[in-house]
Amino acid sequence: MLTLLAHVNISWHLLPLAAAISLVYNASRYEAPSRILVRAAKHFVLILFVLAMILGVLFALSYQL
Repeated sequence: MLTLLAHVNISWHLLPLAAAISLVYNASRYEAPSRILVRAAKHFVLILFVLAMILGVLFALSYQL
């Protein structure tokens, strides 16, 4: 099991990390479960979009180095 986990790309940990951050952040701000889930989903998409934009900028800056 540990050897399998050693070969997993570290980038795949960003998805559950972004989901956990979104849920915890929104659960600390709101009380209604439906509102928490809706806002957490929006926040999750926003986090992934910002990470994708950063990846795009870094890729563009490192192109043909």
